[in-house]
Amino acid sequence: MHNKSVAELSRELESGKISSVELTREYLGRLKKEDEQLNSFISITEDQALADAHAADEQRAAGKGTRWTGVPFAHKDIFCTNGVATTCGSKMLANFVPPYDATVTENFRKAGAVCLGKTNMDEFAMGSSTESSHFGATTNPWGLSKGEKRVPGGSSGGSAAAVAARLVPAATATDTGGSIRQPAALCGVTGLKPTYGRVSRYGMIAFASSLDQGGAMARSAEDAALMLNVMAGFDPKDSTSIDREVPDYTATLDEPLKGLRIGLPKEYFADNLSAAMEEQVRGAIREYEKLGATVKEISLPHANLAIAAYYVIAPAEASANLSRFDGARYGYRCEDPKDLMDMYTRTRAEGFGAEVKRRILVGTYALSAGYFDAYYLKAQKVRRLIQQDFIEAFREVDVLMSPTTPSPAFVQGEKSNDPVTMYLEDVFTVAINLAGIPAMSVPAGFVDGLPVGLQIIGDYFSEARLLNAAHQFQQVTDWHQRAPQ
Repeated sequence: MHNKSVAELSRELESGKISSVELTREYLGRLKKEDEQLNSFISITEDQALADAHAADEQRAAGKGTRWTGVPFAHKDIFCTNGVATTCGSKMLANFVPPYDATVTENFRKAGAVCLGKTNMDEFAMGSSTESSHFGATTNPWGLSKGEKRVPGGSSGGSAAAVAARLVPAATATDTGGSIRQPAALCGVTGLKPTYGRVSRYGMIAFASSLDQGGAMARSAEDAALMLNVMAGFDPKDSTSIDREVPDYTATLDEPLKGLRIGLPKEYFADNLSAAMEEQVRGAIREYEKLGATVKEISLPHANLAIAAYYVIAPAEASANLSRFDGARYGYRCEDPKDLMDMYTRTRAEGFGAEVKRRILVGTYALSAGYFDAYYLKAQKVRRLIQQDFIEAFREVDVLMSPTTPSPAFVQGEKSNDPVTMYLEDVFTVAINLAGIPAMSVPAGFVDGLPVGLQIIGDYFSEARLLNAAHQFQQVTDWHQRAPQ
């Protein structure tokens, strides 16, 4: 059963061919056996999962089930879960057990889905490789057959690795600068980052509040659509949530693509993209032309400024958001502090990892007197220019397509000591977060036996169009069905 999609599992449960308890036990057994070499989970909630599965079977029997009732999945360990440790991959929150659910958590609970546990992630979602987690690095399941240990991408690398290895059919994730799309590409799964404000951030531990967005990690576009049906919607508890009607994202999946206008940003097919990667992406675009789409080259003039602007804005917001972790209220506290200042200083020095400290320092510097105008304010002006580039582009085309990453998954440790090189892994993804528009990555081939992702970018609230484009591509290709050995 672990090779079936969410949609297929839902139909099996509905027909009574399998019970949620049987399905949950199979996944839990597989998870405990296989995750030892991946480390894709921080915690496994076996007892709660089986209890929820029993309840789901009773709901189905009473005719009250939804499409998600009894379907197993996992949460990225950034979503607060009532009574379950929510660590954000950090020593600072290693023992934090929230007394409430995030809105996303609550939505899946109400839908009857069965959460198997919490997936690993870069500490406070800061990273592109899931190597900065306090609970150890996650390994990409691709490459293991060759004895290679490669990164799954980040920060949602645990969710991506777990879905790719068939340990769960789907998992929640978050995207601040590419943290859904980049690991989805490196692990050969489908990842969707919705429009900013489409999914509630209440109970989602903050990294950079104007950039963070919850989204979906799944095997296929159809499964991602099923996830977004549960996740999307207005939430009065989140001041950035947008009050806009939520469509059924599965309703338009089968619409033909004839007449779809695709734009190829010339800045995303430049020197930093290898010939092998470009060939795979252009091969995918040729499939769209066969499906009736038209393709034209367009320009995003300020694309080369996105990385610089992002790595001023995101650390600045992080330095403010993470100031709450001081040992005084909740989370880690140093032992035997001499005084209040000693408690603050040692708690933060001991509780945060190297990458988090680096970003706090950069962000605090950018916001400090004398540098605010030169760095933070200028970065926000660049952000508006980047946003305007996308607005202009969508006057000419319906969607944009590009590589998701400049290269396939790299070896663990290869870029750990070179932050700038690591940051460049997000070169094709950060601009989307700065603009607040939706985008997704779908499997589009292999280079040297490692997955390649095609990024599909849309205008505000065009998730249905993106999912339709991805689904139609997946009807004529089988890249999303390939599994690591």
